[in-house]
Amino acid sequence: MSYADERFIQNCKDILAHGTWDTDQAVRPRWDDGASAHTIKLFGVVNRYDLKKEFPVQTIRKMAFKSSLDELLWIWQKKSNNIHDLNSHIWDAWADENGSIGKAYGYQLGVKHVYPEGEFDQVDRVLYDLKHNPASRRIMTNLYNHHDLHEMALYPCAYSMTFNVTGKTLNAILNQRSQDMLTANGWNVMQYAALVHMLARVSGLEAGELVHVIADAHIYDRHVPIVEEIIARKPYDAPKLWMDTEVDDFYAFTRDSLKLEGYQSHPLDVKIPVAV
Repeated sequence: MSYADERFIQNCKDILAHGTWDTDQAVRPRWDDGASAHTIKLFGVVNRYDLKKEFPVQTIRKMAFKSSLDELLWIWQKKSNNIHDLNSHIWDAWADENGSIGKAYGYQLGVKHVYPEGEFDQVDRVLYDLKHNPASRRIMTNLYNHHDLHEMALYPCAYSMTFNVTGKTLNAILNQRSQDMLTANGWNVMQYAALVHMLARVSGLEAGELVHVIADAHIYDRHVPIVEEIIARKPYDAPKLWMDTEVDDFYAFTRDSLKLEGYQSHPLDVKIPVAV
């Protein structure tokens, strides 16, 4: 069994068995027919993934690994906030007529800041510190800039990464304010696990643990039957991660630089509705 499956199944069972419904409250998200999109949730879910043991990808439903890498590189490498720089359509609902999602995600990572060592954006500062200051306890990024929230189409969900080097091992904490378990959990886990692998590779380190902290882990009302179906499935073993070891520059990675070898998964034929 893939450990990513194990955690997802247990998380969803816990939410469905012990969670709290928000049906008595006014909520922001809407379904495409205009109905309120209510959720059942748990507060403070924490999952730990040992990247030395296996790559965390769900097998109880097919995961679009290349598309998740494409979005990750759109944010962290291109530092873009325009959907025209993205190969998928996952952000279309939040983009304006020019394709912009406002001052969100990649925009925040691309803003330069002045440090004693020079001028860096957040990604380049991480890359610099991992090579020159690996003992630092200040290696982190933060997308939740209150000054710019009013100019963001969607407030960042996965908003902060904290990196910590122990010996020659790179560990990281992903902080997430909100997680739609069905549409985003498996997606975020595998893409940020890939990020840890990429940053470790170009910094002369080994990928260690990814700790995923979710403040509000929820399942939408119209997602419950789909979740119940997929968590009843028998998982496959986790695939192996292949990474192009010739790449030693973070900005040289492409979505073809990483692949899942031996990936088996169950199909998901039903279309998942997305609340906006």
